[in-house]
Amino acid sequence: MAVKSNGYRDLKVYQLAYETAKEIFEITKRFPSEEKYSLTDQIRRSSRSVCVNIGEGYRKRKYPKHFSSKMADADAECTETQIWLDFARDFNYIEP
Repeated sequence: MAVKSNGYRDLKVYQLAYETAKEIFEITKRFPSEEKYSLTDQIRRSSRSVCVNIGEGYRKRKYPKHFSSKMADADAECTETQIWLDFARDFNYIEP
């Protein structure tokens, strides 16, 4: 009997990115309201984009240049998320 594949959802990196995006969403609910349209929206968007780019890249895995481009995009969004987290830490919105 063949094991059913869930595609990109089976990838550990996708699973970790998805769980991290969900955690960031919950944490940012406690950010000050004045951050709603800047830090909060930006960090939520970039963290979710990591997952999206991994999923899109998985679908384009037959095309090495497209796959590589999507993985580079996921890495860039991850870096952006890390920088937003640095700001949140430095503003004492989250613990180190």
